[in-house]
Amino acid sequence: MDEGIPTSPETPGDTVPATGERAKEVTPAAPSEAAVDTDRDFGLARPGTTPGARNVREVSEGSEGFTGSEGGERGGSGGDGEPVRAAAASPEAAQQPPPPPLFLPLDEPRDGRAPLQQAGAVAPWERRRTRSRRTLVAGALLLAVVSGAVGGLIGAYLERTGGLESVQLPQPGPPPPGRPPGSVAAIAARALPSVVTLRVTGAGEQATGTGFVLDTRGHILTNNHVVAPGVSAGGRITVTFSGGTAARATVVGRDTGYDLAVVQVHGVRGLTPLPLGDSDAVRVGDPVVAIGAPFDLPGTVTAGIISAKERPITSGGGSGDGSDVSYVDALQTDAPINPGNSGGPLLDVHARAVGVNSAIRSADDQDGPGDGRAGSIGLGFAIPINQAERVAEELIATGRATHPVIGITLDMDYTGDGARIDAKAADGGPAVAADGPGARAGLAAGDVITALDGQPVHSGEELIVRTRAHRPGDRLSLTVERAGAEKRLTLVLGSSDRN
Repeated sequence: MDEGIPTSPETPGDTVPATGERAKEVTPAAPSEAAVDTDRDFGLARPGTTPGARNVREVSEGSEGFTGSEGGERGGSGGDGEPVRAAAASPEAAQQPPPPPLFLPLDEPRDGRAPLQQAGAVAPWERRRTRSRRTLVAGALLLAVVSGAVGGLIGAYLERTGGLESVQLPQPGPPPPGRPPGSVAAIAARALPSVVTLRVTGAGEQATGTGFVLDTRGHILTNNHVVAPGVSAGGRITVTFSGGTAARATVVGRDTGYDLAVVQVHGVRGLTPLPLGDSDAVRVGDPVVAIGAPFDLPGTVTAGIISAKERPITSGGGSGDGSDVSYVDALQTDAPINPGNSGGPLLDVHARAVGVNSAIRSADDQDGPGDGRAGSIGLGFAIPINQAERVAEELIATGRATHPVIGITLDMDYTGDGARIDAKAADGGPAVAADGPGARAGLAAGDVITALDGQPVHSGEELIVRTRAHRPGDRLSLTVERAGAEKRLTLVLGSSDRN
């Protein structure tokens, strides 16, 4: 039985000469989706095939496969996957006329059939190849940029870390066993156990200050202006030690003229008194350390030097009658002191107290040293410890302190150089107290005192400050101007418990 072999779609019903006994009729072959490969999509002919032609099976006996090409619809193998081999041509086949063309031009339909799509068109493939090349170039550029960025990051990391090995920074050595004597750390370590913080409430006021332990009985030295609110009805004073222990305290004695006070705590054991130094022995430029609770920050340590000595300062005066004015022949320091440092110790290199921090000069002070709420500008003032020690002893012993006096009334409105004795006292009596130290030394109303112990005196406040730096009974040498003449007088200081 004859078997129809499909020909190309362009020649349905035609026959193709065969090389065997007979030729079979060639009929159009239906395209198979499974037989279509990517060669058709690009309109390419496979190597060894004729573009635009279809494979035709040899049906003669002894034929070995297929000949021709499939024009991109079938692969280069037979139906059984065997490779295509060209069949040997017979002499009869060589004498046959060539077969008609299997494909016709698009504009020449045959037998009324619609024209076929031209195979082997290359324009779409060229466009796709151009787009592929552009995509390839863009991808290569993007890959280069990303690779460069990643490589840069990796290089920076390796340079920073020294490679892929683990980083081992230099390790600190063993801590030193201690601090050199005289260092700020060593001074602070020795003094801090003796420094306390005072919190005071009363009379609608609150205050925070500092103090330090004087003895094992619980006496603590501080400023009068720190404890002043606590002496009113309902007042309360709480002392907190460096270890955190807190205790109530009571006022033993206080003095407004020196701005010093002593309070005492009870029931607290293990107190460490702070050693006292010699304020007369300090020199300008000596290093000092201040400890206190500035702005309620307990245990704050600052350092500086003694920047001046015998600096006459006055503070207080809020009462208006002068009863609360303090006169201090102060040590000046640039160690930062702020509100809350009041009453704390100023220490020398041996961790001994050489002063009691009391006042600062701040940028907003116009009339002189005060509480300095604006903060330190490097002008701090401390009561010399030699003066504070004497006052503290009197306050502990009697509750009151004595003041050295000359027995005269000064004209505080005098604007000339020196301290002038007023014409009369505030109560209308004589300006030079009868049988007082001044009267016995020969002072008279109108005299201008220009020097004390050879040191110039420029105002009445300065004369008071210089006088209170001494003890009652001390002998002083005065230089006096009277009626244009200069006189030298000697007097022995008297004693008074009035401010």
